[in-house]
Amino acid sequence: MEDRPPLRSYGRTKARALKPRQAGLVETLLPHLALPEAGAINLEAVFPISREGAEPSPLAGRRWPAGPDEGLAVSPDGASFPSPVASRHPLPSRGEGAVCAAPLILEIGFGGGEHLVAQAAALPDARFIGVEPFLNGVASCLRHVEESGVQNVRLHHGDARDVIARLPDACLDLVYILFPDPWPKTRHHKRRLIQREFLADLARVLKPGAEARFATDWAHYAEWTLELFMRDARFTWLAERAADWREPWPGHVPTRYEMKRLGDCAPVWLRFGGRNDTRQCDSYFTTRSPKFVTIGSKSRSWCSSA
Repeated sequence: MEDRPPLRSYGRTKARALKPRQAGLVETLLPHLALPEAGAINLEAVFPISREGAEPSPLAGRRWPAGPDEGLAVSPDGASFPSPVASRHPLPSRGEGAVCAAPLILEIGFGGGEHLVAQAAALPDARFIGVEPFLNGVASCLRHVEESGVQNVRLHHGDARDVIARLPDACLDLVYILFPDPWPKTRHHKRRLIQREFLADLARVLKPGAEARFATDWAHYAEWTLELFMRDARFTWLAERAADWREPWPGHVPTRYEMKRLGDCAPVWLRFGGRNDTRQCDSYFTTRSPKFVTIGSKSRSWCSSA
């Protein structure tokens, strides 16, 4: 792995003091779920295959109020509810009698973890990695993990760019970037996650046919993100009609931040895939591959209802 200059993260990493239960989970549960702090990430070691005689999961043996077998998800207030995503999906087939490896999903900036854990509960056959620099958010996510009983989530407290740099090539099936810090002031735009260098790193770790899903409620950040993705020959915008960016994709679980509506427009939902990939790849998340479309930025309105 090539040497990289130290990453500079922006924004707060901790706010109020953790509650005793949260602090306890950070001390006892996080070490079992955390990605390695340095070196290349070995996904087989991070997500070991369950087998007789293998080391039990750190969550095994606990009594859960609700688990993934019941198809329950976790709402922002901690309550359980039936997930809008089907709780049982067969893994995509690569031929008669062959089953592909469990899909790998990355959520960058999972906030309080409600979306991450809800998706993990709804897709128990998939593997989830969540990255969040804010310690209080990590602690909140650990509470959701403990209460839901999901065992297919691993976490990293820190910068997502560091995790992506240490992932193997073509390993991710889906990436969520939901309501990242918009840094609305012009002089702070360099602090935004979506940059040309980031897209280059992201393209390396996406599988053929994989998706990157981005949501924001700041109009300029939506424009910024769309422009950078569309200028990168490795990506294509998967929208066919206005509803594709005005309405969330199926199975979306609202987050606490999303419901606060702190931005300057209604949420914008952007899906990107590989533009020039001609290889056939079964999709675990979609039933079709929308064609590439171009919409002039000056004529596009994120917030209009027409």
